[in-house]
Amino acid sequence: MALHLMKLCVGADSVETLELRNDRRIAFSREAGLGNIAEITTRMFPRRHEDILDGGSLYWIVKGVMLIRQRIISLEPRRGEDGVERCAIIMDGELVPTQAQPRRAFQGWRYLSEADAPVDIKYRDRKTPSALRAQLAELGLL
Repeated sequence: MALHLMKLCVGADSVETLELRNDRRIAFSREAGLGNIAEITTRMFPRRHEDILDGGSLYWIVKGVMLIRQRIISLEPRRGEDGVERCAIIMDGELVPTQAQPRRAFQGWRYLSEADAPVDIKYRDRKTPSALRAQLAELGLL
């Protein structure tokens, strides 16, 4: 069973902001000849990386609501310019909308079990704007 990560999308006020960031990451990867991938760097390397690489995704939390995910392709060690070891999370470029799920703030990333992960939204449900889905989730209506 896959294990997932969840992470706050710090500084993003909407899914659209996350989409713009993701587009820039993909463009950078394409220029480097790496294809349709997005990479972020985080401080800690997950100890349970084998479980994550068995089909896990990174679930993004925007303004206190988990709304979207990206499939994790690999986790790679990276040494920063300051000499500190970090973890590069390499993800598929596709952003997949999920059912809205409110989450409290935290630092870094957290594990998310398959049982607790929100389900993907069906195509016809994607027409509901992400801001409205977030507000409905906060009210407990989703």
